[in-house]
Parts: sequence; structure tokens; C-alpha cells
Amino acid sequence: MLLIPAIDLHRGRCVRLRRGEREQETIYSDNPAAIARKWQEAGARRLHVVDLDGAFEGKPVNSPVIAAIAAAVDIPVQLGGGIRDRITAEKAFGLGVSRVILGTAAVEQPELLKDLVSLYGSRIIVGIDARDGVAAVRGWVEGSARRAVELAQEMEQYGVAEIIYTDISRDGMLEGPNMDAMQEMARSLQIPVIASGGVSSLEDLLRLQTLEELGISGAIVGQALYAGHIELKSAITELERHAQ
Repeated sequence: MLLIPAIDLHRGRCVRLRRGEREQETIYSDNPAAIARKWQEAGARRLHVVDLDGAFEGKPVNSPVIAAIAAAVDIPVQLGGGIRDRITAEKAFGLGVSRVILGTAAVEQPELLKDLVSLYGSRIIVGIDARDGVAAVRGWVEGSARRAVELAQEMEQYGVAEIIYTDISRDGMLEGPNMDAMQEMARSLQIPVIASGGVSSLEDLLRLQTLEELGISGAIVGQALYAGHIELKSAITELERHAQ
């Protein structure tokens, strides 16, 4: 199971939010590219970057910083936040990222999603963020009235190769992942699911790893890394050891 460090960008800085609320922000670095190098040197094999400003405003805002992150590392970078049309997706790839994540656009513009999947295949990921099992859109500030599991099954039918599933109520809270929700999502799909939200310790990661046979292929970790609750290099070693 991949351990994927998160780099959330707000006004060009590396931050973490609690439950996705802009008023609940902690700033961790003014140099996100240096943070990216740090995670790569500790053994990360993929990075998860979110343009929070883009998610809230519906268009990319931190493009220069994203390009600097992609240039600073050799590992794949996946990018989400404000990617809601084909031109924006193409520009994101032009910044050097390996994969783009569609959230709101996947819910509201299924034809766009189909078009991008036909063009880019597995480089298109869908991020489904949910409260109480219901998908949220537009930077988590609106509900979609769609059940997360049903939406994911629809995305799978469109040819999406991977789903990122975030439990918003756990995000940034260090309360542990919603294991029941992650298990339900994984059981409902044939494609891999990356778990996100609430991971607070190595024990949480090892619990998620027990769902690997159901399809949980990775876990995105943010707050626990920045707060020092998880040491990336040793956590990767432990996950590899338990996988043997």
C-alpha cells in the first residue's frame, strides 16, 4: 500500500485545513517545493498536491508553485483543485504533473470526464469527498445529493482507473480513518481506492493496509506527517514489512 504525502496549497504556501474549512488553517511552509523534496528523500513514491484556492475559486491559482513542485522531484505528482474543463487539465499536465484529479467536474460534467479519460486514460483520477456518505463539491462547501458509493460506481463505468475517497469529517482531525466507509467503497468497486482523511498514526495505516485485498491501494497522509505523529521513512518501512 502506497503512503502518499499531501501538500495542500493556499496562497502559495503549504498548509493544512481542519475539515476543509479555510478558517481552520495551519501554515507549515512558505516553500512547498522544499517540502516535496523532503518527502521524496524520505521514500515517498507519489505526492498528492491540492490547489485549495483553485478548489474554492473554480480555477487554478497556484500554478507557478505547482510547476516548482513538479520540477523539484522525480516521483509522480497528482494534482487536484479547480480542474473543471479540458483546457485546465491540459495546462495542469503542462506544469509537469503526472495525474490530474477531477472532483466537482466529475460530478457535474460526466461528458468532460469521459472525454478526458479517452484522451489520458489512467492519468485521470476522480476524487470523491463525502460527508455522511454523500458527495460534496466546490471545495467541500456544497452537497451534491449523490451517494459517494453510487457516484464511484458510475465513475468506474466511465473508465476511471482510480478513486480517491476522502471522509471530510475526518480530514485534518487526526481522529483515525473512517474504516467502515473505506471498506464499503472498496467492496463496491473493481478499481483501486486511495483512502484519505483522518490518518493519525502508524496503527491507522496498518489498519488500512488490512483492506488492501479489498482494493485500498494507498493512503494520503497530511496532518499526521506535518504534526510529527507519523515519521514517513519508518512508516513506509513498516508498511513494506507487513506486506511481506
